[in-house]
Amino acid sequence: MSDALKISRRKLSDDVFDRLYAMLLNGDYTPGDHLPSERELMELFGVGRPAIREAMQSLERLGLVAIQHGQRPRVLAPTAEGLLSQIELTAMHMLSSSPQSLEHLKEARTFFELGMVARAARTAEEADIVRLEELVERQRHELNRDAGAFIKADMAFHQAIAETTGNPIFIAVSRAMLDWLAHFHTSMLHWKGNEHITLEEHGRILEAIRRHDEAGAVAEMRAHLERARALYVSEQT
Repeated sequence: MSDALKISRRKLSDDVFDRLYAMLLNGDYTPGDHLPSERELMELFGVGRPAIREAMQSLERLGLVAIQHGQRPRVLAPTAEGLLSQIELTAMHMLSSSPQSLEHLKEARTFFELGMVARAARTAEEADIVRLEELVERQRHELNRDAGAFIKADMAFHQAIAETTGNPIFIAVSRAMLDWLAHFHTSMLHWKGNEHITLEEHGRILEAIRRHDEAGAVAEMRAHLERARALYVSEQT
């Protein structure tokens, strides 16, 4: 018989994982609940301790349970940020090995940023405006002083715009894309006058949001991102 047709035997831990995962999906255990002890699970599934521990470690890696020594595993509430953190290493490998993937990420970032700044212009409250003003001032303070701090304030400005949406998925996706792109943002970019341009562009975006000018905010953000896209380069090039 061809090896391709043979059915491989599954590990016991895979079967245990499937059953525990089904329990979580069915709502048998909800966030905050503690799962049964190792011994109870061994008796329930008729398997040994190694299978239980391997399955539990798989659940922990997925961010579905928290394991602390001497305590029963606790069910966690899945979050968008936790989900994206699971694929970070794979994403970074894909981006570093495929220039096309990096271009796709830039395009996706533009798509999200334009939608988020439009909502920010519609719904931003005074506290949101104050937060954005503080971040622009932080960037201005770091101008020609600390390139790393300037970049962090830059990213925080865009993250703050995402946070005005109140949508945890938008917020998590924005943070993940900014973090991934940061790996391709070389220090050379911040010694060629780009800091002043960035500050001016952020100021115009902020002013449009302050006026609740949705079209203006989108136009300013588009111009800002189109200029910035050319500055994100692979460290391998």
